[in-house]
Formats: sequence, structure tokens, C-alpha cells
Amino acid sequence: MQKIIQHIKHSLSGYYPETEIKAFTKILFCDVFHLNMLDIYLGRNIKLSEEELTLLEDVLVRLRKQEPIQYIIGSTQFYGLTLQVNEDTLIPRPETAELVDLIIKENGDKALTILDIGTGSGCIAISLALNLPKARVKAWDISEGALRIATANARTLQAKVNFECKDALHATVESESLDIIVSNPPYITEKEKADMEANVLDWEPASALFVPDEDPLLFYRAIATLGKIALKDNGKVYFEINQAFGEDTYRMMSDLGYHQIEVLKDLSGKDRIVKAVK
Repeated sequence: MQKIIQHIKHSLSGYYPETEIKAFTKILFCDVFHLNMLDIYLGRNIKLSEEELTLLEDVLVRLRKQEPIQYIIGSTQFYGLTLQVNEDTLIPRPETAELVDLIIKENGDKALTILDIGTGSGCIAISLALNLPKARVKAWDISEGALRIATANARTLQAKVNFECKDALHATVESESLDIIVSNPPYITEKEKADMEANVLDWEPASALFVPDEDPLLFYRAIATLGKIALKDNGKVYFEINQAFGEDTYRMMSDLGYHQIEVLKDLSGKDRIVKAVK
């Protein structure tokens, strides 16, 4: 087994930092080959079959092409859940889990109607549905492929979510029908591409990532405007945001008439969440 560990390290050295290679190794052993990490750490003699060795080489080739390991294995962990992902969906980030956690902690055991706009893998909507059992959760996405994955995730995890294919920029919704709108929309500007890693640029869906340089709040403005119609009095909006646009998002929400607006930092100390009340 140590020979295999060293082979993985040698194959990926120069492509990824050592800490990431160690993380890949653990994922491969646990999620692909279903091995017990304790046995590996104790140096017990575990052999991979020829078929498993062939699979390992295929995975290493794909990793060297910067394909995200989550797409290679077809799943990722989010808020204690195992979710299917593929190239139709973004890979959920820890910052999004912070957003989910905030909503759950602030809204507790209430009978709420919640809309997640731009659901992707369904990570936000499903997590809220499972942790707010009295809530009625809806979720939109413009991508049919993403909705197929989200629907499959909800079915597997037995989460009650109503998914719809809708474009956030041109959608309509019944007036005063929602208690909460949550969204992690596209927020990376085109000029920021130069600073991004290849495993994001080359593999994750661009339509879920990027906005024009000249209008970085495009989706936030559309969703917040929709919220003025769709939210009940004192209904809430929760956004995950680009760290560069916290103040701009605050002003935009204020201009639209929202109150109790807050810009919250993530665990890295960066502006990451905006919440507001209608």
C-alpha cells in the first residue's frame, strides 16, 4: 500500500501541493476503493486488484488534466450530506455551507416558504429542507442538466424540494408568497478569470460562475427586485456574494427599499453574505 501512496504522490507532484495530494489519496482510498483508512495508516497489507489499479491510473490521468476530483468520483460532501455533482453543477464550497448554517440558525422551527434561486446541485435547498422540516422549499435553475442532478440528490436524501426550470433574470412569481429567498448566483467578473485555477475555469459551468465586468450585480439586482414582489412583509433575502462587492450590494439593497441590511464575513474574514429584510 505504501508503494501505491508513493505512486500517487509521484504522479501528481508538480501538479498539486502536497496537502492536496494527501487529500486526493484519502478520497481515492475511501470513496473509490472503499478501504478503511485505519488499516492504511497502520500499514496493513492491502492489495488492489488489477481492475482497481487500472481505475487508479485513469483517475491520475484525469487529475493531471486538472479535472476536479469531485467530478471524477461523481460526488462531494456538503453540510454533512453526500451530493452527486457533474459538469452541469458547481462544486459546493464551504462558504455556501456557512450561508446554509446561518439561515437554519436564524429561522429555526418555523413553517416557512423558501425559494433557492440558482440551485445547481441542490445543495442549499436540500440542506434547508432536511434541517427545517416545517419549511416548504422551492428551487430554480436555468440548467436542465443541473436540475436533473438536484432532483436525483433530493430523491436519494429524501428531501422534499420542488424544482423548476426558470431564468432568474426573467422570472415571475406570485406576490407575497415567500418568507425567504436565498441565492448563490454567478458573481465572478470576467476580469477575475486571470486569477482563477484551471480546475475551475476548464471544468465548472461558466454560466454559473461569471457575470459581465460592467454589471457584477446583475443577478442580485434581478433577484432583489423580484423579492420586493414575492416576499411577504418582513420576508428575508440571503445572498452569497463576491467579496469585492459587499458595499455595492448593500447600497443596491438599500436603494430598493430593503432594511436591516447586513454584510457578513466568512470564516476567512472576507465579505461573503448579505442578508436583508423587505
